[in-house]
Amino acid sequence: MLMFLIRRLAVALPTLLVVVTLSFFLMRLAPGSPFQNGRKLTPEIERNVMAKYGMDRPLGEQYLHYINGVVHGDFGPSLKYQDKSVARMIAEGFPKSLTIGLAALTIGIVVGVSLGVAAALRQNGGVDYAATALAVLGVCIPTFVTAPLFVLLFASWLGWLPTAGWGSSGWGGVRNLVLPVTVLALPQVAIISRLVRAGMIEVLRSNFVRTARAKGLPARRIVLRHALPAAILPLVSYLGPACAGLLTGSLVVEQIFSLPGLGRYFVISALQRDYPVVMGVVILYSALILLLNLLADLLYAWLDPRVKLT
Repeated sequence: MLMFLIRRLAVALPTLLVVVTLSFFLMRLAPGSPFQNGRKLTPEIERNVMAKYGMDRPLGEQYLHYINGVVHGDFGPSLKYQDKSVARMIAEGFPKSLTIGLAALTIGIVVGVSLGVAAALRQNGGVDYAATALAVLGVCIPTFVTAPLFVLLFASWLGWLPTAGWGSSGWGGVRNLVLPVTVLALPQVAIISRLVRAGMIEVLRSNFVRTARAKGLPARRIVLRHALPAAILPLVSYLGPACAGLLTGSLVVEQIFSLPGLGRYFVISALQRDYPVVMGVVILYSALILLLNLLADLLYAWLDPRVKLT
């Protein structure tokens, strides 16, 4: 186990360095300037602003300075949000994205696993066809289509839920999150239900399940204790990058519902060429993918005794 963790860390750190390097130079290659807001600055003012943020230095020196800051947890100041550092913006936006992401992930796992198991147990039946149709719709229809449709139906026409905003604490705040969480959860429900259905159908035909049935074990126990842990192994591999995407917030959903999370910061900063904010979010997202993939591998080995982490 220790050697496995050391090897994964030895791969993760260079990977993260490559991500930081690529994001740094690609952002610098993007056309336009973060200091042009529809009006052209005089050369003197532009030189002063560039000097203030150290962008008048050679590109290699800027890169080394940025890497040194990242190592010490300093992602630099925002170029657009006055008196705000990137670390502070991440600290403000990440808890909100985390709340939405965890809620959507929980719903996706609970509903998706339940639908997948029900569809596998009633293969080629009504439940199976209904779950398959829901999965196809959930995968094919993107969130930038379902989000406006849900707002139009449940907020504008029926008036059941607020259209946008974070809301206050208590029930009012929960009502504001129903639509964005539902929109984020639907694709996860679709994908998870398909993965669990396929895995459960394969496991139910395996020898150890037939042996359990031959011993006279109750069907509920066979499904929950014997078949389900083996059937969700493909799901464990999928959840690593899926969790990272949900926990850092959906770019489209947060923008549509005006939620002050990382996704909205990322979109606005990309449009305004706020380099440090965009790179900070990319680095956080990459680090979460590496961490969650590691946790997924550990969970996979725990669920499947045949897998040895060496």
